[in-house]
Amino acid sequence: MARFGRVQEVLMLLLNVWPVLVLAGVRHPLPVLWMMPVNSGTGMENLTVGVVPAIRMALQDLERQAAPLGNYEVRLQLLDSQCDPAKALKALFDTLWVGPRYLLMLGGVCPPVTALIARSLPALSLLQVSFVAPPPDLSNRKWHRHLFSTVPSVRAANMAVVKLLQRYRWRRIGVFTQDRPGLTEMRKDLTRQLMKTDIQLTASESFSEDPCSSLKKLKDEDVRIIIGQFEDGSVTEVFCCAYRLNLFGPRYQWILAAEGPSGWRLGWQPSGCSVTSLLMAAEGSFRVQIKQFSSTNTPGVSGRTSQNYLESYLKQVIQEGSEVSPLHAFVYDAVWVAARALVQVTEAVKLRGKYGSLRNVTVSEEEEVKMLLEAVKNTQFEGVTGPVSFRNGERTAVVELIQFQGDSGVLVGEFNTSNQQVRLMTQLLKFKGPGPAKDQTLVHLQHRQVSLILYTLISSVATGTIFITLIILCIVIICHRRWPLRSGSSSQDELLLLGLLLSSSSVLFSGLNRTSLPDRTLEVLCSVRLWTLSVGHTAGFAALFTRTWRVYCLCSIKKKHRTRLQETGCVPLWILLLDVFVLTFWQILDPLRWVVLQHSLEEYLDDQDILIRSYSEQCRSTNMDLWLTAVYGYKAPLLGLGCFLAWNIRTADLGPPALSCALLALSMFSMTVFSMSGVSGSLLTSSDPSVQFCLCSVLILSCNLLILIGLFGPQICCMLCSSTKFQQASEMQDEAAEEEGVERLRRLNQDLRSQSAQLDVQVETITMELSEMLQDETGDRHGAGVTSLTLTHEALVCEEKSSGLENINSPDHVQRRLSMQLPILHHSYLPVIGGVSSSSSSLFVSQEAFAYRHHDHFLHT
Repeated sequence: MARFGRVQEVLMLLLNVWPVLVLAGVRHPLPVLWMMPVNSGTGMENLTVGVVPAIRMALQDLERQAAPLGNYEVRLQLLDSQCDPAKALKALFDTLWVGPRYLLMLGGVCPPVTALIARSLPALSLLQVSFVAPPPDLSNRKWHRHLFSTVPSVRAANMAVVKLLQRYRWRRIGVFTQDRPGLTEMRKDLTRQLMKTDIQLTASESFSEDPCSSLKKLKDEDVRIIIGQFEDGSVTEVFCCAYRLNLFGPRYQWILAAEGPSGWRLGWQPSGCSVTSLLMAAEGSFRVQIKQFSSTNTPGVSGRTSQNYLESYLKQVIQEGSEVSPLHAFVYDAVWVAARALVQVTEAVKLRGKYGSLRNVTVSEEEEVKMLLEAVKNTQFEGVTGPVSFRNGERTAVVELIQFQGDSGVLVGEFNTSNQQVRLMTQLLKFKGPGPAKDQTLVHLQHRQVSLILYTLISSVATGTIFITLIILCIVIICHRRWPLRSGSSSQDELLLLGLLLSSSSVLFSGLNRTSLPDRTLEVLCSVRLWTLSVGHTAGFAALFTRTWRVYCLCSIKKKHRTRLQETGCVPLWILLLDVFVLTFWQILDPLRWVVLQHSLEEYLDDQDILIRSYSEQCRSTNMDLWLTAVYGYKAPLLGLGCFLAWNIRTADLGPPALSCALLALSMFSMTVFSMSGVSGSLLTSSDPSVQFCLCSVLILSCNLLILIGLFGPQICCMLCSSTKFQQASEMQDEAAEEEGVERLRRLNQDLRSQSAQLDVQVETITMELSEMLQDETGDRHGAGVTSLTLTHEALVCEEKSSGLENINSPDHVQRRLSMQLPILHHSYLPVIGGVSSSSSSLFVSQEAFAYRHHDHFLHT
């Protein structure tokens, strides 16, 4: 019965076409092949029956045209392709063999048949005008230059999709395709076009029976923009799955692009979803379809408007009881393309034979084909589907953009294949959200950096700390002799202050970023910051550790071992050398670089599909964790040992309060606690540079200030107090010394006065004795006078000179020297040293004394 029904359809087709051929019998025949599936069993028979009214109307309209079109009739020779390439090719060869001579063929509904015959057309000297969209693999004009179609290629629909994606800046999409030969080729062409743009094809899924599993994969890939390529019969099932998987709403956008022109048929097939659910899932979706009718109301080349043609076609379909074919308008224009091209070539051949230089010369078949090819290429007229023209063998047309709103589709834009531009009517667009959907979660990058205000504030504190440290360092250097702590190495305080100075300076290099300095400078500052912080910390710790170790030795070690154990001057040197050794290898093997770190902390902004992702710029090495482990590996045990020593000396009392061991232990504890807190805080706040910079800087500066105040503050106060007391004591000592000197001089003057008085007495006694002796001698030798006295004295003098050195200490000589020296001492020395004045001496009152003095002076001279 099925076979009988198919035969009956063929007979009805022939009966419908035959009257047209009879009516055109008085005109010049134009034989044209018409290849369609009539008895294939693939469902294409209904399509064939649906286009017969359109062909009949085209032939009738051609008959009513003026010359030269009215002088010719198009005789269609039907070929049953059965959608089988081999059978179609055999039928074609048989028809060409029987004749008459054919130059043009209509049809080409089955893609396999069209693909095979299109390659054979040049060899068969045929042109084909199809009314079905050619597959993308037939777009190569080198191999398929004789194939034309009044339906725009699926490439036009794909170009419209790409332009729409670029218009809304959708860069991340997914393709959902039904397993059909034509749709598969359409997906391949779309993929090729996307590769020429910056649009990323995130996922491409296909389905044959159940679309839900493939849609689930698209959802897992977080695809927001979905390009659907499936037949109209699968629309209801696909949107039902989309509703179940929640693939709709303001976060998703569907774009449907199928072959050929079609309309919305949502809900006409049964599914597991209600009509309301389907409408909700399809709300806001786009459909890209070929424009089927002209939008103008002016009559075309046939004298019909698109509306007039559609009414006539539907009337005939209803009368015949056949189904409406979506291709009927393109079939109508295809008949007009074939008729106009054939008439043009025929007229050209006639004119050449009649008026050409070579009359009665038959035009070759090859030349006729070339003329026909040029005629079809240059075809341009207004058809019922719009302007009909060809560009590279493809129909230039308008692709419509339909948006599903409510329960119907609304035309919101068009894509013109001639100028490759898309035109959108934004006032008609309706999206489910505040705007078009995002192709993915929109990520806003937020640069986390140290603010200028925070950097200025902390840098000011660091500068103040550096200034205080420099002042204390100058005091220690200048007042070194009066510094309270002078036991042990004299450079420990200078080393500690140098370490505090370097560590405070590292704060100034920590808050800089790429916006303030170039990259090369930042990389240098990365190393400077590392060196200043590490060396400064090591220097400060080495000084504290050395001092703590010495105090511990004084308190805990036996006295006989004290000298050997207190020789710890090399400890800071070894610690610094170890630190410099590790940092040098770090700098050479794996230098610090300024890198960008992406943080995993994310948050949505105002419940929108916008994600805020933070990033920061830090100084890092490739093996940062390894080098930090190496540095912490040797510093942590030393800090622990320092705390142990500090705990043991916390109650020791080895000096004044300024040099209290409790302050030294507190300084060691504070350095350890702040160091551990700084390391932990730096690791925990690495994702926020502002917090990290603030925390580490506060800990570093707090530690340095605590050491300066706790360790050097009391010493400076003690030094200042001792200076004041020393000045007061010096003044008192100067006054006491001055008073003591005056008193000593007074006593010395009294002693000298008493000695002078004794000497006066002795001189006076001796003078009296000499006077008596002179009186005795004067009485005995009164007559001799002064001459004898002088001679006697000279004799005595001569005798004294001749006596020699052996009698120089005899009593006579001593007495004689004394008699001459005492008067001289009395007059020359005693008045100078504050003795008795010569005017008050009794020696100068008596005449004897004067005579004696005169005589003594005479003897001396």
